[in-house]
Amino acid sequence: MIRGEVISPAPREAWSEVLAADPDATVYQTPTWLDAVRQATGGSDASRLYLLDDGRRLVVPMVRRTPIPGLHLDDSYPANYGYGGLLAAGGLRPSDVRHTLTDLLTSRALSTRLKSTPNTAHHWDGGLVPGVVSASRRVEVLDLDGGFDHIWTRRFESSARRAVRKAERSGLDVESDTSGRLVPAFYQLYLDWTERRARETGMPRAVAAVAARRREPLKKFLAVAATVGENCRIWVARHEGVPIASIITLVHGAHASYWRGYSDKAVAGPLRANNLLHRLAIEDALAAGCRFYSMGESGGVGALEKFKQTLGATPRRAVDCRIERLPISRAAAVKGRVEAAATRLLSARCRHAGPIPDRDGGT
Repeated sequence: MIRGEVISPAPREAWSEVLAADPDATVYQTPTWLDAVRQATGGSDASRLYLLDDGRRLVVPMVRRTPIPGLHLDDSYPANYGYGGLLAAGGLRPSDVRHTLTDLLTSRALSTRLKSTPNTAHHWDGGLVPGVVSASRRVEVLDLDGGFDHIWTRRFESSARRAVRKAERSGLDVESDTSGRLVPAFYQLYLDWTERRARETGMPRAVAAVAARRREPLKKFLAVAATVGENCRIWVARHEGVPIASIITLVHGAHASYWRGYSDKAVAGPLRANNLLHRLAIEDALAAGCRFYSMGESGGVGALEKFKQTLGATPRRAVDCRIERLPISRAAAVKGRVEAAATRLLSARCRHAGPIPDRDGGT
């Protein structure tokens, strides 16, 4: 039986107080991050404040989307927007997870999704209840304990140290900004990366560009930069004045997160630009007082996992929980497989047909 009061949306003053009282809080659990997600997705604030009978308070950051009038999806958060999870004054307990999930089982949402932060996964394991489907997500996290000298000599692999030294000798210019001014440079690298992938698979450039903007719209990064402000760092490495690599890191409390990154592989790879960007971002996280540098999920890509591990990151888990009235996640997985098959078929047909002219008649 649920005991206590629930208020939704969570009042911002109370939310901020719970945020300050949770030692494991991350940037994804701040009201400003929810505002950025809401602006980018067109969703509404469905956050929940739980006032427990024992005086403790919990907050679930949550965005509501309404794809069809009268039907809604509640996410903490939607895919590619981080781990909303659950905040708890004094730190999370398994009983807090159990309390929250039991309440959300009564929701009228078609689907409710919550993803734990990597540092609280063990509490979620102990708080799962029947009716909630859960899955583990692998996340690479670097422990910043001991300071940068310790990380450099004890946690960075020798190959990573060599790569950083090579980048430092390569004449790269690195800039970091918190105003959003570097969003266009970051986004262009993303579009260029997408175009390169399209060439490799034979997909028409126009099709790839439309898919890229739909998957990662520019307004998403503009909203994050404008709303999160100084806690959003955009890093850009330039070679001979041209941007060749960029990453976005997010900082709050004890946790820094590597959120996104793209590069011109042909140039940035040999110059080891990404190694240098992460080295600088790690130093920045330490200067901000962070204890952990999360490098996110790798989607099972072995090379990406290995790259993160050369920088000292180790595997941890996040728990992805779903409550569904209809099998939406199953349908989405089927849709994804169908779309992937269609893309492979289109790419194969394009390769067979030869080069496809651009709009201006070029090849």
